[in-house]
Amino acid sequence: MVSNTEKQDRQFILSTMGKAHLSINPEQFKEFAQLPANSPVVMLNLLKFKDMVPENGLTGEECYKEYMKAASPFFAQADAEVLYLGKPKAILIGPLEEELWDKILLVKYKTITSFLGMIKSDGYPAHLRAIALEDSRLIYCQ
Repeated sequence: MVSNTEKQDRQFILSTMGKAHLSINPEQFKEFAQLPANSPVVMLNLLKFKDMVPENGLTGEECYKEYMKAASPFFAQADAEVLYLGKPKAILIGPLEEELWDKILLVKYKTITSFLGMIKSDGYPAHLRAIALEDSRLIYCQ
């Protein structure tokens, strides 16, 4: 279990060293967008929540639930399927001192085009995702 002091230290280090990853890297996105448009895609989301979200007074996890609720119609329109949303429990291969992510989300999209269309849609609640997270990874899998 990580203490509050350790979490605060981690948040400070991430904020001062620019190590948090909350938005898409433009160069990586450009490469991704060049992939065959009709290819299916699974997106692996590794999520580390903020303790508290100043913008709305919710915890990061509560705010992320609000994001998922608001994003649900966009997932449906993109014909996306949530394959898994859960909490990792233990590292079986890897450094034992490495901290686990708070949640893991796997989402399958029929095509890269449907994923791109979803995240570019008017009203897509990307801001809720961004304010909920302390750090994240979005990994394209095929």
